[in-house]
Amino acid sequence: MNIIVIIPAYNEEAAIGKVIAEIPKSSVREVVVANNRSTDQTALRAQEAGATVVYEPISGYGRACLRAMEYVESLDVAPDIIVFLDGDHSDYPEELPKLVHPITDQGYDMVIGSRALGQRERGSMTPPQIFGNWLATFLIKHLYNVHYTDLGPFRAIKWPQLLALNMQDKNYGWTVEMQIKAAKQRLKSTEVAVKYRRRIGVSKVSGTVKGVILAGYKIITTIFKYW
Repeated sequence: MNIIVIIPAYNEEAAIGKVIAEIPKSSVREVVVANNRSTDQTALRAQEAGATVVYEPISGYGRACLRAMEYVESLDVAPDIIVFLDGDHSDYPEELPKLVHPITDQGYDMVIGSRALGQRERGSMTPPQIFGNWLATFLIKHLYNVHYTDLGPFRAIKWPQLLALNMQDKNYGWTVEMQIKAAKQRLKSTEVAVKYRRRIGVSKVSGTVKGVILAGYKIITTIFKYW
């Protein structure tokens, strides 16, 4: 399958090279790093590791993902699958074949890498993150009648189906918007257990009280927005 990996990244110079190096190159056509207003050497390290770098000057996780999608849309040959992966080395890129297997071999449209189902290194997720994921997936189950265990960033989706979702969120609501819209459009979705470890550096979201509050608020409001 024709697979492109998208990595939104903000000040991940210490991690981004490791992330790209651990992506199974035989499985992937191109790695696109969306440099989201980084003030360090993230872009340079990504280029040195062999990635294509696109630039999003306005802060926002969703903005970075959308900018990378614009680049993918400009390509002469469209991909079959998009894989989203964080740039902080908390995910295990080598698990990508396992993540896309339900799409390539079982006919699924979208696969979420579930940290809740997999092995999670001690301290890799804060108590507010764990509770927030539980609350969000609980609400999604009861409001949209679809069961997820996580809003994990490591995920794969068919490119035509991703475009059809008409993604809009510019920041913290990106992952939950994708899962809600997939449920509303009745995409065939599943989860696979993935490993998760402590990230390199300090999280821009869970590493601050403000980030936790803003992310939690945006996730909850996004869940009710599409109900």
